[in-house]
Amino acid sequence: MSDLQKASQKAQEFRRREEEILQKAQELFIEHGEDKVTVEMIADGVGIGKGTIYKHFETKDEIYLRLMLRYEDQLGEVFDQLEEGGDKDRTRLAKEYFGFRMKNPEKYALFDRLEHKLTNNNSCPELVEKLHQTRASNLDRLVKIIEARIAEGKLEDVPPRYHILAAWALVHGAVALYHSKFYSEFIDDQDDFFNFLIEIGIRMGNRRPRRQED
Repeated sequence: MSDLQKASQKAQEFRRREEEILQKAQELFIEHGEDKVTVEMIADGVGIGKGTIYKHFETKDEIYLRLMLRYEDQLGEVFDQLEEGGDKDRTRLAKEYFGFRMKNPEKYALFDRLEHKLTNNNSCPELVEKLHQTRASNLDRLVKIIEARIAEGKLEDVPPRYHILAAWALVHGAVALYHSKFYSEFIDDQDDFFNFLIEIGIRMGNRRPRRQED
């Protein structure tokens, strides 16, 4: 094996191990709460030494931000499909968008907590900047998709941000219901309930038929 091949193999192994660390960290954060999870717990979960974690990430904040970036990148992949599809695909993929946001309320709640945790935190400024750029790009793409739907007469002709904020309110409220001990008692079948909300999200903001003037 050549030196170049060895270097490539080593780089692939490094990325694979990094992904394992991020995945295990996310699982532990959701299960125990990020404040209770230590670097040692993450290392034990992956089956590596604590020192190996620090070869990939300097702090837990860096792990938080890398997870948030990965989440935004995954959302960007949904928009890739939205932009590539036709009108029929837009409807199908709108369902995927709401499914992405709502199908795993524990994950959504985790990233919402991390958002608040890192709002006033000055650590990892380069990652914070990259996160903001990725979000801005995703938001810009979402605005363009909504503008196209408005132009087609499929959505209400209001500022695109109204549609975006309405979708955020639906998702945020759904996750709050999921975590409410009081209201969750009324939800016998959580999967069915969330599927119902996803269907509402798909129809939400659709342009209503106009009555003809007498």
